[in-house]
Amino acid sequence: MATTLPGTTIEVSGIHKGVSRQLFDGIFAAGGITLSQVSVMTDLEPYRIQNWVKRGFVSPPLRRQYTKDQFARIVIINMLCESLQLDRICSLLSYINGNLSDDSDDVISDSELYHRYTDMIADTGGTISHTSIRQAAHKAAADFTEPVSGARERLEKTLLVMAYAHYASIARRTAEETLSYLL
Repeated sequence: MATTLPGTTIEVSGIHKGVSRQLFDGIFAAGGITLSQVSVMTDLEPYRIQNWVKRGFVSPPLRRQYTKDQFARIVIINMLCESLQLDRICSLLSYINGNLSDDSDDVISDSELYHRYTDMIADTGGTISHTSIRQAAHKAAADFTEPVSGARERLEKTLLVMAYAHYASIARRTAEETLSYLL
């Protein structure tokens, strides 16, 4: 059964450990990607992505090419904006990585954060319970090498919020689809 990678339109045969790494490695094998490619892979209008860049949520592309980390930031924001307000998403990303427009203070790259998130989803095995999500977040952060004291705990908490927000958006969509069948 095909599913889409969270925050994207990219279909995968299933969410399993390493799936996002494999896809990102393939997508970025030749370097950066264009705005139109980002737009297709996220189902976001180009103006929206450009707005996020103008507002400092995503760093500007270099020579009109988005990097792996910029793409991951866009995907994370896209995934979370169905259930969280944009300012709350930015607060979450700032919680883990400080100033959004300054990569030098990051404790984890955006692509690594996204990869750990998708690995965490794989570890839940589709089981959506408070316990399974907490255990998967703990496991996803366990081998993280802290660049600063407390970074592992911040990563684990960030992954928890990401999971709850993502699952909330799935539940909302499912409720809306079910309701549309009833009416």
